Amino acid sequence: MEIQIKRIYEPPSPLDGYRVLIDRIWPRGVKKNGAKLDEWNKDIAPSTELRKWFGHIPERFDEFSLRYQTELDSQKNDLLRLGNIAQK
Repeated sequence: MEIQIKRIYEPPSPLDGYRVLIDRIWPRGVKKNGAKLDEWNKDIAPSTELRKWFGHIPERFDEFSLRYQTELDSQKNDLLRLGNIAQK
């Protein structure tokens, strides 16, 4: 299965495959039943602390990336599980 990245605000498509939202906060204006998700995984999203530190400041992106990778290192089981789903 090909991995695609889509914004939650884009309409679902039958071609989307397994749909996962990776975010700690449910997006404003999106109804849970209308999102047509297979999974909402908060655990592999950037932590609240990291997200607040980043603050969408472009100059912090490289450091954000490194810190996020460190956070992901503790979520290997979830990442492997999603990788297995993607390989189907």
